[in-house]
Amino acid sequence: MERDERVTLLEVHQALPDEQFQSLKFLLEGQVPAGLLLPASRPELCRILLQRFPGNSLHVTARILRQLGRLDLIQRFQLPLEEQIPKETPCEANGDIPKVRGDPTSGHCPGGIPAAPMNPRRLTEKDLMQVAQRLGKEWQEVGILHLGLERSRLEQIQEENPGNPVLWNFEMLREWQRRERHKATASQLRSCLEHARLDPGILDFLQSLQGN
Repeated sequence: MERDERVTLLEVHQALPDEQFQSLKFLLEGQVPAGLLLPASRPELCRILLQRFPGNSLHVTARILRQLGRLDLIQRFQLPLEEQIPKETPCEANGDIPKVRGDPTSGHCPGGIPAAPMNPRRLTEKDLMQVAQRLGKEWQEVGILHLGLERSRLEQIQEENPGNPVLWNFEMLREWQRRERHKATASQLRSCLEHARLDPGILDFLQSLQGN
């Protein structure tokens, strides 16, 4: 059975063009260390998946193929449509943030809200500035409650940029981006800000970036 699984994985990976193969590795970064993923060839990635997800490697691969829009490969290789891996633990009733152990393709959002980015487009500084210009005076509330940043860091940002609220917002978003690294996508930021008290234009703007 293991040999069949390995052969299927390799055939799926070989069917992907280079760009989508790299995107597949990108979306695996939450589950597999980037140091293993980045240099991995197609056969090496098969070996990594079989070792890390014994019996579930095809489930994990099918999930990412759905995110890449390659339903044709799921059908061609008859991959399983439902993965049997743990899901995100919802927020507890007392407001505590449970440990994130679920959807490995999602980044961190306070409150355990999983993000499932369909497009791995990373945010640029220009994108962040456009969001910063739309954020209101409740920027610290957004940073603490919705981006999971420390209040002390936000106060430091304010001290470093006296009298410039737009720069406070921008540096706050950059701090979030540095923490999230490769997961700092438009989809991820939109998921984090979805329930914040914001100008609706911010969410619309981030939504528009997901299609780029």
